[in-house]
Amino acid sequence: MKKTGNKTKWLLLAVLMSVLIVSCYTNPTGRKALMLVTPSQEAQLGLSAFEDIKRGTPRTTDSAQQALVERVGRKISRVVSLRNAQWEYVCFKADDTPNAFCLPGGKIGIYTGILPITQSEAGLATVMAHEIAHAVARHGGERMSEQLVMQFGGIGLDVALQKEPEMTRQLAQLAYGVGSTLGRTLPHSRAQELEADRLGMMYMAKAGYDPHEALNFWKRFKQWNDQRGGASTPEFLSTHPVDTRRIAQLEELLPEAMKHYRK
Repeated sequence: MKKTGNKTKWLLLAVLMSVLIVSCYTNPTGRKALMLVTPSQEAQLGLSAFEDIKRGTPRTTDSAQQALVERVGRKISRVVSLRNAQWEYVCFKADDTPNAFCLPGGKIGIYTGILPITQSEAGLATVMAHEIAHAVARHGGERMSEQLVMQFGGIGLDVALQKEPEMTRQLAQLAYGVGSTLGRTLPHSRAQELEADRLGMMYMAKAGYDPHEALNFWKRFKQWNDQRGGASTPEFLSTHPVDTRRIAQLEELLPEAMKHYRK
């Protein structure tokens, strides 16, 4: 009986290892990652999540804010390549929520609470380009794949949706950074954050925004959070931590980004 149990364990391990090998993905920065979600599946998840958010979150009534989000979004989307993108830019009314996201399929949400920190069009471009970079590098799909392995043993998304549809949808919201409705979210890894910083700075530079503003924005966001004392960390900073190490890495990325900058 014990031998049979051991054989079963080794068989499951072998199956899991084969899934990991077959499902290896190389992102735009050259880093290899686990990917159990196809681009079309990601786009569908993004569309579904975005519709849920639009139903549950009021939009800004300030036409200038919405126009700003659309203007910056269009400029950056012209210089990136995102599969299955059907771009949409929405400014949500949530003054106490300094947050932003870009879902697969090009669904972008900016919360009004982050606008006093971005301060300018270039500051908003920093945030938006960074979030679009996460989508282009498929970081959400990578995190979703990790969750599929941990929760379901590495099965495909379509099977997970059939077996546990509600849990799978919740995992998708967490993985793609819109899990605030669940009271939690999944932080990006250091590698993912550095990749999004690098790609994002390139995108904003190509779109005509000075990459130095990226450094200024993250310094402002760190200062804003430090001044809040013991208040809870906002969701955007919990998933995008800012420290002296990150600031130094941003400074190192500036020369490369400036090569792409055209006024």
